[in-house]
Amino acid sequence: MLCCRALKLAKTLALSHGGVCVLKRCPWERTQGLSCSTAHGIIRKDRGTDCNRRSPSLLAAAEGNGVFRSPSVCHRRTLSLASGLSAAAVSAPHLGWYESFADSAPVHLTQDLLTNVQQATGLPWWASIICTTVALRASVTLPLAVYQMYIIAKVENLQLEIAEFAKQLRYEVSVRAKQVGWSEKVARFHFRKNLRRIISELYVRDNCHPFKASLLIWVQLPLWIFISIALRNLSLAASDPAAVLAVQDLAIGGVLWFPDLTLPDSTWILPISLGFINLLIVEIFALRRIELSKFQKYVTYVMRGLSVLMVPIASTVPSSMALYWLTSSCVGLGQNLLLRSPNLRTLCRIPKMKSDSDTPFRDLSAGFVAKYFPRK
Repeated sequence: MLCCRALKLAKTLALSHGGVCVLKRCPWERTQGLSCSTAHGIIRKDRGTDCNRRSPSLLAAAEGNGVFRSPSVCHRRTLSLASGLSAAAVSAPHLGWYESFADSAPVHLTQDLLTNVQQATGLPWWASIICTTVALRASVTLPLAVYQMYIIAKVENLQLEIAEFAKQLRYEVSVRAKQVGWSEKVARFHFRKNLRRIISELYVRDNCHPFKASLLIWVQLPLWIFISIALRNLSLAASDPAAVLAVQDLAIGGVLWFPDLTLPDSTWILPISLGFINLLIVEIFALRRIELSKFQKYVTYVMRGLSVLMVPIASTVPSSMALYWLTSSCVGLGQNLLLRSPNLRTLCRIPKMKSDSDTPFRDLSAGFVAKYFPRK
């Protein structure tokens, strides 16, 4: 065992006469390539020599305390010192997951984008936040929203063809079940298996897999998070010394009832407006002419709850974040209404769906009034 340790270790810590920790060449290095008996002899000799080299005062004090009672005392003390250093390193405080994320590269890049836009345009911070939000939503999320509507339209138009294939497949499976003697459970299994295969082939044929419709959320959600954390860092000067300059401008960069963008909106106008706009977006989705599935109804209830929950959350964050959230929601509302326009859908080559209307805005207002303001 001692020989194996001698082959693995190269350096060890030792205490000098003044008690300072220094690096010293370990005599075990000399045992590499030797036999076990020769290695043991060299190690015993070096241990005795190393212990005898110590000053009498230090050696006497150590012997008085009962420390240097064996030839291997220097190595024991070295190991105890190394263990103490390791324990101190382990007990050092580490950053939490939020602090690490707030100090990540994407957040810093977003901070640089916000500050560079504000410095380049010379606009006050409230106007710069609004303009940056509108520009990003128009250049990034609007094309993805158009692509999402394109995929959804193609998938919806496939439903009639899928229904015909399902009817034909059900007949063929029933005939095959009578010939082979399948039970109802086995016949249902083969029907679902072949129907999934047919649907996958149709999606591949038309290049409209439903997962592609979720591309918007996979881009929009990280973008929303990065901008929110970047605005928080700038408002609280929580990231780096460069944010200290931005927080001074944000403190006087507000307007109207929120002149200080580093403080929460004490009037609750921004949080309540945010909740109202988000609820309006959810209700517009719920007022579609086609009947919602159980999953879509579940998602609708969840989104309603999140819209209400965002009100108290927005009242506790800096006004710069609440202003960004409100602006983003307003742009999203306008985007949803714009994509209902038949002229825009024709311009973007979105296939016409069975649920489309030639007068979508009139139908939307009529459905909203009929649902929330029914006549008695």
